[in-house]
Amino acid sequence: MLLLRLRRLRRSDGAAAAVFLAPSVIGFSVFFLIPFAAGMYYSLVDSPVNGHFAGLANYREVLASSSFRRAARNTGWFVAVGVPVLMTFSLVLAIVLNRRLPLRRWLRTAYVMPLVIPVASVVMVWQVLFDRQGWINALMHAAAAAPVDWMQSGWARLIIVAAYVWKNAGYMMILYLAGLQSIPQEYYEAASIDGAGTVRKFRSVTLVYLTPTTVFVLMMSLMNVFKLFRETYLIAGDYPQSDIYQLQHYMNNQFQALDYQNLIAAAYVMAAAVALLAALLLRAERKFRDAVE
Repeated sequence: MLLLRLRRLRRSDGAAAAVFLAPSVIGFSVFFLIPFAAGMYYSLVDSPVNGHFAGLANYREVLASSSFRRAARNTGWFVAVGVPVLMTFSLVLAIVLNRRLPLRRWLRTAYVMPLVIPVASVVMVWQVLFDRQGWINALMHAAAAAPVDWMQSGWARLIIVAAYVWKNAGYMMILYLAGLQSIPQEYYEAASIDGAGTVRKFRSVTLVYLTPTTVFVLMMSLMNVFKLFRETYLIAGDYPQSDIYQLQHYMNNQFQALDYQNLIAAAYVMAAAVALLAALLLRAERKFRDAVE
């Protein structure tokens, strides 16, 4: 009798769980799972209307495209340069603002403000600064120096990296602050008793116990690199200087050309690369954590 009641209870709990989970499952299927499957289908046909199976032809065409390769190289450059700069700057900010400083709360708020400023306003400021007729060129002209077309020169990459760091440093700083404040002070006291200096404590305590936070910050920074298109597009347009032409520019141009097969194939190649990077990072973090423990 007791077993029968338990079975009925399990069934009722299962039915209730299914009812509560149904909206999430339906939403995930409609907005993610079904579009993902449809995109995979369209990437394997030669036309979105009455198309025929083309196998991996679209992927080969994308990988053979010089525009795609240039965009991939540029995006890789932003990952290799922008992400370490952002993470280092955010960590330094977090360490500084984790101390007792005058106006510490105001400084924390100031660094978070770029997150709530509309993108259009941000772009307007950067255009005022770096346009050929902008403020910096006006200062250079006043100093009898030749003006520079910043967004059409080799400086364009560094300007976009600066905008990327400025936009995201506040959020990454908050993550690092949370990680720093979760480290027990007893570890630093034990390190001091063992004779460890500031550098040794930073390397052996702070960095070690910030590893999970650092991995998360790294993944978020990688994701934000692929959002640089928004600022770059608004500042420099559809076809910017070749050094800042990114994967999102390539896919946007394919969309405008109605080449949906190459667009979807490029999106899946980019998604596969991001998923591979994320898997490698999580595996490395897991191995490091096991080694520390």
